Amino acid sequence: MKVERILYATDFSEGASHALSYAVDLAKRYNAKLYILHVIYDFTKATGIHVPHISHDELYKELNQWAVKEMDSCCTEATRGLQNLEKVVLKGIPYDEIIKFANSEKIDIIVIGTYGRSGLERIIFGSTAERVVRRAPCAVITVRVPEHRKK
Repeated sequence: MKVERILYATDFSEGASHALSYAVDLAKRYNAKLYILHVIYDFTKATGIHVPHISHDELYKELNQWAVKEMDSCCTEATRGLQNLEKVVLKGIPYDEIIKFANSEKIDIIVIGTYGRSGLERIIFGSTAERVVRRAPCAVITVRVPEHRKK
C-alpha cells in the first residue's frame, strides 16, 4: 500500500484532538505529507440566509485568524519532527470541503475524530465524520474517544 498524502481534519474538539496522534503516527510510518485542515462553517451556505448588517468578510477573517492560532497551539508539539506538513483553513460546509480537498490534493487517507453522538443530538447536528466516510474518494480512519477517556 502506498500512502503519500494524509489529511487530518479537525474541528478542535476532544474527538479531533484524540485523532491527531493517529494522523501523525501514520505520516511518520509512511513518510507521508500531512495536511491539517480546519473548515470554518459557512452559515450562509448552510442556511441561505443573508444578514446585511453583519460584515461576513470581517467575521470570517477573525475566525480564520483564530483557527490558525488553534492549529498552532494544538498541533505544534504533536507534529514536531514531521518534515512535510501543511496547515490549511477553508470556509464552507465541513464535510463538503473535506471531500473537495481530498479530491483536489489526491489524499490517500483521511483521519477524522468523532465524538459518537447519538439520538436527538445526532439528528440535530448530524455527523461530519459519517458524511465524509460515505462520500470520500479514499480510505477514512475515524477515531473515537474511548469511553474511559471522555470527560
